[in-house]
Amino acid sequence: MPSLIMAELKNRSAFHEYFIEDTYVAGVVLVGTEVKSLRAGKVSFNDSYCYFADGELFLRSLHISEYAFGTTQRHEPMQERKLLLTRRELKKLESKTTEKGYTIVPLRIFFNEKNIAKIEIGIGKGKKLHDKRETIKQRDTDKEIKRYLKR
Repeated sequence: MPSLIMAELKNRSAFHEYFIEDTYVAGVVLVGTEVKSLRAGKVSFNDSYCYFADGELFLRSLHISEYAFGTTQRHEPMQERKLLLTRRELKKLESKTTEKGYTIVPLRIFFNEKNIAKIEIGIGKGKKLHDKRETIKQRDTDKEIKRYLKR
């Protein structure tokens, strides 16, 4: 039996590609083998994003690998997953995404204290190339300052 201990899975590229302005924690509708794959850390955030359909929020392009020890009832790795938020939060997010340049991206997946899978989503505005370069420069200077202060 594989180890099912999982910390949290982060979408590192989201902070490189977007200015994250606000974050929300949402529940995710999952089937049984998806939860076991999440615990094993078999997730890829590549090009995943959230969108609205009929007033509900869905997550698209999040790849959760099939669970190797599952039965014949396995899940689709790239299926759309419904996100669970309050009505007030959904309205706020929907109004923000109607503005030009804003999108909702998944930031991390974790299990809360009750062992329920949660996803942190962020509303972000896309970065331009020069913004990405500026972020890289800032990160490098921060590393050098820390290295210098350690001495």
